[in-house]
Amino acid sequence: METVTKNKLYEGMFLVDSAQTGADWDGVIAAIRAILEKAGAAIDSMRKWDDRKLAYEIKGKGRGTYILCYFRVDGSRIQEIEKSVRLSDTIMRVLILSAERQGPDDIEKDTPATKLEKEKEKRKVAQEAAREAEAKQVSSLEETGQSEQAEEGEQAEASEQPPEEVSEIQEDNTDSFPASEVSLLPEPSTTPDDFVEKQQGQEQIEDYEKSDEQKQL
Repeated sequence: METVTKNKLYEGMFLVDSAQTGADWDGVIAAIRAILEKAGAAIDSMRKWDDRKLAYEIKGKGRGTYILCYFRVDGSRIQEIEKSVRLSDTIMRVLILSAERQGPDDIEKDTPATKLEKEKEKRKVAQEAAREAEAKQVSSLEETGQSEQAEEGEQAEASEQPPEEVSEIQEDNTDSFPASEVSLLPEPSTTPDDFVEKQQGQEQIEDYEKSDEQKQL
């Protein structure tokens, strides 16, 4: 009678040189996947956990990238996976723990790397929104400035035009005044010389009349 072996859920933390993951991420993932599938493991999840400075150098590397993987495999094959990692030129270290007590939410929760990516995305969206708001504000200010310039131009043109209506009213008022109310100096009927001659002539007449009266007496 054959014994049916139940695959268990395991958590594997693989450590890879950060320079290598930066240069060939797909190649690193393919190497980890090849080791697990060789041992008959079924991969549930694989993603970057974090990129950190190492406490001490491993194989001459001072910085490493941690890759978190959840997979199901026969427990008897764990040693085979660890041996393949030691022989690998790509993977520096691996730590495998049982994950039987972890649920789907624990497996899918954010890692430090995914949290960082989400924060970057939020900042990017906020910056784009701020740029759009600033562009709209500048456009609004430009439209307001153009409107004010147009209004100032119209006011300047209006001030340069002669006040036709006012002049017409003034002309109409001038024509409506009666001639008798117009203050004009009368022209003198006689000149000063004429007045002196008349006065002298009057005195001569009076002297003649006095002398004539005396003769009669």
